[in-house]
Amino acid sequence: MNPDDWPRLLYLGLLVAVLIGSLLVSNRGNMGKMLQQAAIWGLIFVGTIAGYGLWSDISRDLTNRQSIVTAGTIAVPRSPDGHYYVTAQINGVPIEFVIDTGATDMVLSQADATAAGLNPDTLRYLGSAMTANGPVRTAPVTLDKVNLSGIEDSNVRAVVNEGAMDGSLLGMGYLSRFSNIQISDGQMILTR
Repeated sequence: MNPDDWPRLLYLGLLVAVLIGSLLVSNRGNMGKMLQQAAIWGLIFVGTIAGYGLWSDISRDLTNRQSIVTAGTIAVPRSPDGHYYVTAQINGVPIEFVIDTGATDMVLSQADATAAGLNPDTLRYLGSAMTANGPVRTAPVTLDKVNLSGIEDSNVRAVVNEGAMDGSLLGMGYLSRFSNIQISDGQMILTR
């Protein structure tokens, strides 16, 4: 806080004290009702602030994920943040992926690898990848089953990233299994 803010803060403090004082004096006989209304307005204010702060998370969870248009075709709506998210079953476990056409491989975070039944501590990190945060080591793995909206593949190559990741990436190693990838009308269409 700079020195010019103290007089403003003092002025606002005095103004709030005068307003609260005048409310208390004018509502001496109805103190319970006034406190009840103040609590209601306080809850409305807190709820509005919480809703505003959580809106991006709420809207992403409410938006439709992938859907099957026809057999062998998956439509993935663009998320409000501009990315395309899909949920694939990896070895029977649902894992959320960001579709990343700039990623060479399907890349699992350590947390998602653990959820899918792999032990990141026992993997051999022999490969490397260049990321926006610099180089990271990767461990090649083979996933028994990958199911994306009913399209199932066996023995799918992927890598586990040794570095910290917020989530997993569905890169070209998996996307190349589709014959056509198209972006149209706010959707990514994957066709086998």
